[in-house]
Amino acid sequence: MKFFPLVWSNLKRKKVRTAFTLLSILVAFILFGYLSAIRMAFTAGIEMSGADRLMVTHKVSIIQPLPIAYRDRIAAVPGVKEVTHANWFGGIYQDPKNFFPQMAVDPQTYMDLYPEMLLPAEQRKAWLADRQGAIVGRTTAERFGWKVGAKIPIQGTIYRHPNGSNGWEFNLDGIFDAKEKSTDTSGFFFHYDYLKEAAVGGDRGLVGWYIIRIDDPAHSPDVAKRTDVMFANSPYETKTQSEKAMAQSFASQVGDIGKIMRIVLAAVFFTILLVAGNTMAQSVRERTSELAVLKTLGFGNGQVLALVLAESCLIAMLGGALGLAIGWTLITLGGDPTHGQLPVFYFSPPDIAQGVALTLLLGLVTGLLPALQAMRLRIVDALRRV
Repeated sequence: MKFFPLVWSNLKRKKVRTAFTLLSILVAFILFGYLSAIRMAFTAGIEMSGADRLMVTHKVSIIQPLPIAYRDRIAAVPGVKEVTHANWFGGIYQDPKNFFPQMAVDPQTYMDLYPEMLLPAEQRKAWLADRQGAIVGRTTAERFGWKVGAKIPIQGTIYRHPNGSNGWEFNLDGIFDAKEKSTDTSGFFFHYDYLKEAAVGGDRGLVGWYIIRIDDPAHSPDVAKRTDVMFANSPYETKTQSEKAMAQSFASQVGDIGKIMRIVLAAVFFTILLVAGNTMAQSVRERTSELAVLKTLGFGNGQVLALVLAESCLIAMLGGALGLAIGWTLITLGGDPTHGQLPVFYFSPPDIAQGVALTLLLGLVTGLLPALQAMRLRIVDALRRV
């Protein structure tokens, strides 16, 4: 720390150049924060998928239904502890742009299988007792300003109501939160029995897919195989896979978001590497005579190397820390820029830690070559250039 004033004074030598370098690093790490939050929005469902939950869908496609009669047969498969089912509704609230997932479920068993959905006991009791009731995640409730007790009108695109229209109305009995920050709270859930009894032209003896909980995640391949073999060569053959694998398949339809983010970040940091590296190289060239004087006064090669690297790391970490702090503040206070269309949107602690590591790496990489040049500098050669 005793050489900190010397390092700091070197940064203040060219204030405008240092300021622009800091600004470029700062902007890069703000971008890093937003790209990390976007990646989290697309991959949170994969990371939070239950290791002990399997999904049973139609072998051909998830849009093909399965008989409700399969429920008891799946429950009897060795290794299966609990079974529930869900059915995609696909309705529209006010405008087609207002997308959020809507599913008809069996309330009791569905909530049992998803303990990460936190619903107050009185709201859960009200939902179980209300055939026309529904619950919604906090993200969607805040997006549309819904309160418990509201009447939610949704236009069905698949199922028609007995009154002859596509209009459905639900009583909002509860708003659920998430046990973990990365849990999706955008879903809208209502009674499957209400859909089954009220829908006109729907497949009343069918459901979209089954979710099962098994006794041991290590047994998931065996349970999946036994389930699919049981329904082999039937009109409704099944495909059983882990919840994580299914979430990954949905994410893959959009694209490899993680890979896209990495490519964008690599391009950004390569550019910043060139900018910061050029700044450090120019700074060392301008101080050739001063470095020679330091060596004359007794500074060893290692000390000179450390001084230049310290300067590089300081400017990188100052810009990076400010960028990460501003990015976190904007993401936390500003929230989802799509106003609720992303299921989760936050700058996670592991990504922040990765950002901190990147700042240090950026400082070391950009300062290494100039530092080596300064270390190898001969006093006589340097003084000749004065």
